[in-house]
Amino acid sequence: MSGADITLTASTARKTRARRSLARNRPVLVALAVLAVLLALTSAISPYPLSYFDVSFLASGGATTALAAMGQTLVILSGGFDLSAGAVVSLVNAVLASQMDPTNFEASVPLWTAVGIGVGMCVGAFNGFFIAFMRLQPIVVTLATMFIIQGLTLLVLSKPGGFVSPSIGAAYMGDAIPNLLPASVVLIGVVILFWLWLKRTPFGLALYAVGSDPEAAAATGLRTNWVVFFTYVLAGGLYGLAGVFVSAQTGSGDPLVGNSLLLPTFAAVVIGGTRLGGGKGGLVGTVFGAYILMIVVNILLSLNVSAYYATIAESAVLMLAVLAGSLSANSPLAHKLRGARDYLSARRKGMLVSQRPKADNRLIFATGAATPDTTLPSFWVRNSVMLRYTLPAFACLLIVLILTQVVLGNVFTSFRYWDALLVLSSFLAILALGQGAVILTGGLDLSVPWTIGLSGILVAGIVHGSNGALIYAVPIVMAVAVLIGFLNGLGVVALGLSPIVVTLAMNGLLQGAALIYSNGTPDGFAAPALRWVMTGEVFGLTPIIPLLAVFVTIAVLLLSRTAFGRRVYAIGNSETAARLSGVKTARTLIQVYILSALCAAIVGILLTGFSGQASLGMGDDYLLPSIAVVVVGGALITGGRGHYIGMFGGALLLTAMQTLLAGTTLPFAFRSVFFGLVILAAVIALREKRSH
Repeated sequence: MSGADITLTASTARKTRARRSLARNRPVLVALAVLAVLLALTSAISPYPLSYFDVSFLASGGATTALAAMGQTLVILSGGFDLSAGAVVSLVNAVLASQMDPTNFEASVPLWTAVGIGVGMCVGAFNGFFIAFMRLQPIVVTLATMFIIQGLTLLVLSKPGGFVSPSIGAAYMGDAIPNLLPASVVLIGVVILFWLWLKRTPFGLALYAVGSDPEAAAATGLRTNWVVFFTYVLAGGLYGLAGVFVSAQTGSGDPLVGNSLLLPTFAAVVIGGTRLGGGKGGLVGTVFGAYILMIVVNILLSLNVSAYYATIAESAVLMLAVLAGSLSANSPLAHKLRGARDYLSARRKGMLVSQRPKADNRLIFATGAATPDTTLPSFWVRNSVMLRYTLPAFACLLIVLILTQVVLGNVFTSFRYWDALLVLSSFLAILALGQGAVILTGGLDLSVPWTIGLSGILVAGIVHGSNGALIYAVPIVMAVAVLIGFLNGLGVVALGLSPIVVTLAMNGLLQGAALIYSNGTPDGFAAPALRWVMTGEVFGLTPIIPLLAVFVTIAVLLLSRTAFGRRVYAIGNSETAARLSGVKTARTLIQVYILSALCAAIVGILLTGFSGQASLGMGDDYLLPSIAVVVVGGALITGGRGHYIGMFGGALLLTAMQTLLAGTTLPFAFRSVFFGLVILAAVIALREKRSH
C-alpha cells in the first residue's frame, strides 16, 4: 500500500470517527444550541445587556434543578425511574436547617456538604436495595420512598424555618473568581468532570450496558444488581448535593422545598437527550436541559405571563422533548409502528386468534392451553388465584379492626364507626377502579392528583352552592375528565410514550390549568345536594354508602365479566400477544385512561361535597393511596393480575389503618411513612416468584 493510500485511509477513518462522534453527541449539541438561542432571546427582551450579575443569577437559579436532574439521569441511564428525588432534596434541606447552630455563622462547608450528600446516599441505598436485590419495580419503590421521606422530613422540620449558616451560602452562592466565575458553575463543573471520568471506568461502561440490555449484560458476567445499587447510591448523593445547594440559596429550611422538582428533573433529562428506558445519554446534556427549562420560565415572566403558566411550560417542554426523541428508529414510537405493521400483516394472512374457527376459540387457562376435552373447573379452582391474592387484604383488615378495638374501643358494635369507615373508604374505592385498570394493563396514572383537584375546583366554581347548577356542572366536569383520559391514552398509544412521563406531564398541565382557572384562590362552594350525599342521613345511613355498593358491584362486573375487562387483563399479560390475538389494544388502553380520569373526577366532586368547598392540592394526598390499595389488594404492579374485590379490601384496609393512626398520639407526618412501608411490604409479599 502506497503512502497516499495510507493517508487516504487514515483521513477516511478520522471522518468516520467524527461522524460517529457527532451523531452520538447530537442531542447535547442541539441542547447547547437551544440554550444559546434562549440566552440571546433573554438578552434581546431585556432593556439592558446581560451583565455578570445576570449570568451569575441564572447559573445559581438553575443549579438545584441541574444537580437533582443529574442524579435522575444516572437512574434513567440504568433503565429505572426515581420519583423520590425532590423528597430527598427537602429532607437534606430540613436536616441542615434544623441541625445547624444558629449562633455559628462560620459552619464547616465541607462537613455539612458531606452530611447532605451522605443523607442522600443513604436514601439511594434504601432504593437500590429494594430495586437491585429484592427485584422490585423502581416506580413503586421510589414512589413509596418519596412518601416515607416526606413524612420523615415533616418529623425533622414541621414548618418552614430553621437556620443555615451564611458560610454555606457564601461558599455556593458567591464567586469562585470575583466578577468572573460563579461558584455554582464551578460546582456543576466538578460534577461533570467526575462524570466524564466515571463513564470511562468499568462501572460507567457497565451502567450503559445494564441500561441498554440488562439480560445481555448479566449474560456477559456483569454483576448487574451491584451496578444498579451503586447507581441509586450515586444518584442519592447528587440529590443530597442539590439539597445542600438549595439550603445555601434560601438560608433556611422548608419541608416542601423539593416537591416542585419532580417534573423539571424529568424534563431536563429528556431535553438533554437521555433516552427514557436507559442506555443512552449523559449528564452534560441534562445540565443544558435544566437551564433551558429555567430560562423558558424566566422569559415567560419577563413577558408578564402569569407564574401560573410555569408548570404548563415545563410540561409542554417535557412532551416536546419526548416527542422529538420518539422520532428515532429505536424509539418506543418506532416499536409501536412496527408492532402495528406486524398486526396488519398477521391480519391479512388470517393468523390472528380471533380469525380462527369458533371451534378453536376455547377457553385458555393460565395453567396451559385448552384442549377439546377441557371442562370447566369448580368455583374454587377457577378463583383460587383471585382468592390467594385478595384474601390477605381482608385478613389484614380484620387484624387492624381488632387493634382498633383494643386501642380505641367500641368498633365492632358501633354503627357510626362502620358508617364513617365506608364513607371515608369511598374515595379510595372509586380511585381503585381507575388506577387499578391502568395498573392491570402495566401502566400507572400519575395525573390523578390534579385531575381530582381540577374537577373539585371546576364543580365548586360552577355551582356556587346551587343545586340546579349540578345538572350541567357535573356533565361539564366529566367531559373534561374524558378529555384528560383521552389525551393520556393517546400519548401512551399513538406516540408510544411511557405512561409515567405522559401522566406526569398531564399532572403539571392540570395544575397550571387549575391555578389559572381559580387565579390561585378557588372560590365557590358545594351544592347542598352534594353535601347531603356525603354528610346527610337516610334511615341512619349516609347516602353515599348505598351508592358505593352499586359502584362496587359495577366495578366487579366491569373488570371480571365483560369483554372490556378481559381485554384489560390480556394487555397486562402481554400487549403484543393481545394485539396478535385480535384485541384492539389501542382502543382499550385509551378507554382505561379515560376510566381512570373519570374515577378521579368523581372523587374530586365527592371530596368537594364532603368538605363543602374545593382547595388547591386537594388531590395530592391520594396519589400513593390510589396505588397502594391496588397493590395491597393483590394486584401485580407490572399488570395482568388482580381483582377489584381485593382492591376494595385494600381501600377498607388503608382507611381503617388511617383511623387507627388518627386515634393514637403519633404525629400526622408518620402516616406517610407508614403508608410507604405498607406498600413496600405488600409488593414484597405479593410479588410473583421468579422461575430459575
